[in-house]
Amino acid sequence: MSNNGSLACVGIGMTLGAHITPVAKDHIEKADVCFVAASDSLVEMWIKEMHSDVRSLQKYYVKGKSRKKTYREMIEAVLTEVKNGKKVCGIFYGHPGVFAFAPHQMIKQARELGLKAIMEPGISAEDCLIADLGIDPGRFGCQQFEASQFLFYQRTIDPSAYLILWQIALVGDLQYGFEVTSAACRQVLLDELYLNYSPDHSVILYEALTLPVGKPRIDVLKLEDLLNATLNDFTTLVVPPSRKMKKNDKIVDKLKRIQSK
Repeated sequence: MSNNGSLACVGIGMTLGAHITPVAKDHIEKADVCFVAASDSLVEMWIKEMHSDVRSLQKYYVKGKSRKKTYREMIEAVLTEVKNGKKVCGIFYGHPGVFAFAPHQMIKQARELGLKAIMEPGISAEDCLIADLGIDPGRFGCQQFEASQFLFYQRTIDPSAYLILWQIALVGDLQYGFEVTSAACRQVLLDELYLNYSPDHSVILYEALTLPVGKPRIDVLKLEDLLNATLNDFTTLVVPPSRKMKKNDKIVDKLKRIQSK
């Protein structure tokens, strides 16, 4: 017997009620069951106004518990209903595919089972950051890393472009937990950044607006002051360029010769 179960992972944007698309709303309203991953109870209340069966995924986040285990449990909970033939909607902050492991895995595993699974984009924290800080990624270039991944692997950065480090508060956490790491872990990050940036280089701590009131967090400080700054698990570090772009005259001359023929 065929299984008519399906999965739609949708993004509801960053600002409550303001960023949801008509397509995402349609998926929510037409689902048999909805799962929502949102730390704000207001978001859950708002989703429940659109659907009668809304189940929170927040219960899987537990202090001292590895994020990897949490994500496995979330994926299992959602896919169980899909495999039971339900039309399931997974609801996530921002864009469900941006710095979000679970939605990608849910869709991948559902498709491997031969079931229909799609992702509906939403306005992400990156989109809000670009708008709020007035950054054009095409002007100087932009490189982005999850903060811990940046430390765990040998990455080559270009200090003439913007550097964006996500989840800066969790930097250096080898256990993949949810707790803010120590100043000692941040010092390890700073030591790496000092290879390309001076301690007094101006950086920005950014947090997107999640409610339709107030303002986003845009704190400008010296790089060295990151050591004792107040951080949340959703704080992003933005490092503007520290050097000018250096023109590649050899390539430009080569292109001129090609185009002059």
